Amino acid sequence: MLKRSYLLPSIAAAALILAATTGGALSGGFGAPAAAATNGTLAATAGCGKAPTLTSGTRTIQSSGQSRTYNLRIPDGYDRNRPYRLIFGFHWLNGSANNVTSAGYYGLQPLSNNSTIFVAPQGLNAGWANTNGRDLTLFDDIRQQVENDLCVDTTQRFALGWSYGGAMSYAVACARPTIIRAVTVLSGANLSGCNGGTQPVAYFGIHGIYDSVLNISQGRQLRDTFVRNNGCTAQSPREPSRGSLTHITTAYSGCRAGYPVQWAAFDGDHTPSPVDGSGSPNDSRTWTSGEIWRFFSQFESTTPPTTGEPGTCVATYRTLNTWPGGYQAEVTVANNTTSALNGWTVGLTLASGQAISSLWSGTNTGTTGSVTVRNAAYNGAIGPNASATFGFTATGNGATAPSNVTCTSP
Repeated sequence: MLKRSYLLPSIAAAALILAATTGGALSGGFGAPAAAATNGTLAATAGCGKAPTLTSGTRTIQSSGQSRTYNLRIPDGYDRNRPYRLIFGFHWLNGSANNVTSAGYYGLQPLSNNSTIFVAPQGLNAGWANTNGRDLTLFDDIRQQVENDLCVDTTQRFALGWSYGGAMSYAVACARPTIIRAVTVLSGANLSGCNGGTQPVAYFGIHGIYDSVLNISQGRQLRDTFVRNNGCTAQSPREPSRGSLTHITTAYSGCRAGYPVQWAAFDGDHTPSPVDGSGSPNDSRTWTSGEIWRFFSQFESTTPPTTGEPGTCVATYRTLNTWPGGYQAEVTVANNTTSALNGWTVGLTLASGQAISSLWSGTNTGTTGSVTVRNAAYNGAIGPNASATFGFTATGNGATAPSNVTCTSP
């Protein structure tokens, strides 16, 4: 199984052609910087405002007691005060992080117009067995290292991969639904596990109708996990016939707002770069990179960050779950200084109709309107480049983020 190994020159070439014909960006502003939320702010990480120490290239990181590596691509002209989109690209069996990098991160990097930080992790034994969750831990450790050093929009994290890399992207969607915004799985199957797999994540599946390595039925099973989780209307999307040399992309209806599911079946075998009207896997006209970029870049920032004065603390708010009449939210308090913080206070201005019903890992004053939350006894001390969190449940509409979030420290 998964005995094949492919390089991806065609995806990179197609992306360069598409970028050139659209002035470096897709129409509709898809190549523009990550969009602002309705109140004009973005959810940002502890790396915002800091002079970065990470550089593009191969990085080494300790994870689960092992030395692991990943490739990092920082946008040209990186602005430390601008939150960037973050995309993880997972390689295929017997592939490598270098393969993903040389192919332009599945053709997305040439389309990104320097709006995106790209990461390509290296799997052990050139695969993603995810034994005892080690590869999910690697994902967590890389993300934390990148976000502590670089400015990332926490509502704009994505993952994609082909074959075994698609399986790993599916595992990330299952296990990190509050971290990852959307995934694309190209010709994948459940090979890296699905720890959780019950919460919504925007999902785009791509698969060949006569895939001889991972049957299309396996790709449909992954897709249907998120059809259910995202509340979409179940259906059997149209798929092209054998010999048609075409692809059909279907957007599911009825999905929860912000959690679309898309399915593209193509007349082809196990390849990351199918081409309509051609049987050549190395043809440079593959349609996948353009459709994936459009899928990812449709998502705007949904939660505001918060900034304290430079040299103090930064608080970032995000909504974790919503339900009729209520929601759950989390606030991360990050120390962006070079010395430890001893206590912090976060201010939130809740929207009309919202009221905190329970709060943990902090002590709140007030439950509606302007609310103040101070640290608990056990999470007030935050070391340099570290963070603490508190969470709460509330009544009201969780789709509306606080209009003002502040953070101060003594």
